[in-house]
Amino acid sequence: MKSRRSSLIATAAAGLLAAATLLAPGAHADAPPSKAVLSAAADAVETADIGGTAWAVDPGTNTLRVTADSTVDAAELARLERATARHGAAVSIERTDGVLRPYTSGGSTVYASTGWRCTVGFNVHSGSTYYFLTAGHCTDGFPTWTTSPAAGSVYIGPTAGASFPGNDFGIVRYDNPAVPHPGDIRNANGVVTQITQAGNPTVGQQVCTTNDTMTTVDCRPVGLVNATVNYGNGNVVDGMIQTSHCLEPGASGSPLFSGTTALGMLSGGSGNCSTGGTSYWQPVTEALNAYGVTV
Repeated sequence: MKSRRSSLIATAAAGLLAAATLLAPGAHADAPPSKAVLSAAADAVETADIGGTAWAVDPGTNTLRVTADSTVDAAELARLERATARHGAAVSIERTDGVLRPYTSGGSTVYASTGWRCTVGFNVHSGSTYYFLTAGHCTDGFPTWTTSPAAGSVYIGPTAGASFPGNDFGIVRYDNPAVPHPGDIRNANGVVTQITQAGNPTVGQQVCTTNDTMTTVDCRPVGLVNATVNYGNGNVVDGMIQTSHCLEPGASGSPLFSGTTALGMLSGGSGNCSTGGTSYWQPVTEALNAYGVTV
């Protein structure tokens, strides 16, 4: 009897030892994923290279949230699941309606010589030289800009810089002194706010947008920061701000702000203002630093 009990105790002890070796020193079975695990999971999603996906770490759940739009088919979704399977509960994959895309096709505010229309984000300057910031996919190709697409429209100036993909910011120089460049934000009803500084938003912060096609200011909380979006065709941007604003195509470059603080410019998103959507914004501070300008 004694030898049988000793054998059972030894077996149990061996099992506990084996279980203990599965955990790193100091770790607990219910410990949240480490930064290294989350980073590896994000690398796996990026390596899968599936257009129509976006991902970011959700600080509320400490997981990597991956979103797949309606263009991601069953085979691609399965490939995404296989790519992230080894990271287990550190990754969550969800669907979103619509198509993730840069918002260029509708139009507002300023018009490029290449034929598309975008929106002024923020007026900025370096000394006495004035510029405006907008989305980089708008300035890609270095077009010149006017106030309307019609013949005889007012010339604004040339693109002075463009960063897309990777980032999504661009800068246009005001060459025509007849075009005003105040430091405010306006919509169809007039001046909304005066911008006096720039900053970086935090998750949960109420942030707002508007443009000259809108009659209201739309304010919503920041969902995620440092998000990566794969628009397809090699157009991947990272470091984005994610919100639930439902801007339509044509609003690229639209400003994101809080009070008098500039925060970002619209890159793209999915959905529309009939069914709702998700929007991604290029942080303005990165563009300011890249071009050496201030609001």
